[in-house]
Amino acid sequence: MPESNPNKYSRVSSRVDRIPSSGIRRFFDLIASSDDIISLGVGEPDFITPWNIREAAIYSIERGHTHYTSNSGTVDLRREISKYVNERAGISYDPVTEILVTVGVSEGLDLALRTTTEIGDEILVPQPAFVAYEPIVHMAGGKFVGIDTSMENKFVPAIADLESKVTDRTRAILINNPNNPTGAVISKKVLFELAEFILANDLIVITDEIYDRLIYGDKDAFVHFASIPGMRERTVTLNGFSKSFAMTGWRVGYAVGPEEIIAGMTKLHQYTMMSAPTVAQHAAKEALVNGDSSVNEMLEAYSMRRRLLLNGLNKIGLECIEPEGAFYAFPSIKITGLSSESFAEQLLLEEKVAVVPGNVFGPSGEGFIRCCYAASVADIKEALVRIGRFVGKHKSDPR
Repeated sequence: MPESNPNKYSRVSSRVDRIPSSGIRRFFDLIASSDDIISLGVGEPDFITPWNIREAAIYSIERGHTHYTSNSGTVDLRREISKYVNERAGISYDPVTEILVTVGVSEGLDLALRTTTEIGDEILVPQPAFVAYEPIVHMAGGKFVGIDTSMENKFVPAIADLESKVTDRTRAILINNPNNPTGAVISKKVLFELAEFILANDLIVITDEIYDRLIYGDKDAFVHFASIPGMRERTVTLNGFSKSFAMTGWRVGYAVGPEEIIAGMTKLHQYTMMSAPTVAQHAAKEALVNGDSSVNEMLEAYSMRRRLLLNGLNKIGLECIEPEGAFYAFPSIKITGLSSESFAEQLLLEEKVAVVPGNVFGPSGEGFIRCCYAASVADIKEALVRIGRFVGKHKSDPR
């Protein structure tokens, strides 16, 4: 019997093989192998899901709501999403044909890209950007086209830079507003300029607005992109419950958009996920109906921690723009002469503080680190002491 040649065919597709492992997850593995770590790395609330939301889930189980729901999600939840979006953004969506409940925003992003992308289509993505964006674009058969931003421009994309990357294969633009990892919020003026660019180039818009409730200062400064004239009919808005309602482990999000695109996303969702978890959907409905007070309490806490971390980083000498949304700071570490990865690794080993290297969010993130202030005040204060000590040792390092 001839011997098999294990190298003749790879058992992993080349498409999957080309996708790099998550740079964030690698640091999570390092954290798990060490003791006494202060983590400013994990991008999730340190709050427990509010009791009324947990109670709604418990009650749904007690009533035996443990079966599949409609592929699109429960009608009750979709109605509440429609009402919620209309109240907050002034946009009306049909809960039957224009709303899909997803397993988190990550699934929504995957569905939106696979639904709208032909093989070889180019997707414009301002960077630094969430680490999942590029792999998901590739998995959808698209070509990821990163648009660098800078601290000087407060990490907001310049229209001229977008225009320079447009080709006859450009299909869509993917926006994260407020932004992970920088905390930047795109101003109304720039969003209207962006809308003109999108109309001129006949692009689809996929906008990830998962941090839309975590806005500091002027709440009216945040604009839902689909609310801009001419954008509703070409925009898929992704949102969810993980960040604002401290529901990361519940894995429930939603997509709202044009009927044709939502129908395509639902078709894919039918074959991959069937439906979002039933219990989580009941909890999500309670969050929308009675969750505002909890969101406001968490936002107040984040605002205080944000100021504490921002002032501390700038005092240490790590220049940082003021984050206007989400719960991240993105300071420059260039005074140390270390690369982002070296800084993060050595800080973890020497001072046991975990941050995320900025380069995992794209080339324009090199020279920065991401610090999450969804952590206790005590941990933030101690982390600043340790980071200050580390920077003091390395800021004159010629490397």
